[in-house]
Amino acid sequence: MATKHVDAEKVEAYTRALMEAARAEGRANADLVQWQHARKFSPEVLETLAAMQREDDLDLVEQVAKHYKELLDAQDVTVSVTVTTAVPMDDDLRAKVRAKAEKDLGLPVYLVERVDPSIIGGIMLEVRGKRYDASVRAQLANIRKTLSASFIGGEEK
Repeated sequence: MATKHVDAEKVEAYTRALMEAARAEGRANADLVQWQHARKFSPEVLETLAAMQREDDLDLVEQVAKHYKELLDAQDVTVSVTVTTAVPMDDDLRAKVRAKAEKDLGLPVYLVERVDPSIIGGIMLEVRGKRYDASVRAQLANIRKTLSASFIGGEEK
């Protein structure tokens, strides 16, 4: 029974990733046959399919396609928000991020979680093609840039 729950979560995640990519391309309502024409795919669609292959989940393609159509038919307005953290989020942080994103966007949110230790700490959000970077890595880069500009500016004066 646990496998069916995991499969349902994977189908949901893959479907939402494909739907977000299609919306970004302005063709969310296009015939799903487009999936058969790989050269038309955006990098996001190909990345989702590659993730399915890496996870040995290609057997879920039919379920994802069905779920995709169901969401389109229901005119689902849920926004996918990709959240990148240095370590996996706990339930409390996940709830806070979702609540803040839903408040800011005024729409239901589906979180796509990624872990990237290279950001050191903090959080990065990607929504509707925009990135909000509050990672420690970005803050350190900004400090380095500011110090570099101040030092160089100080030398020239």
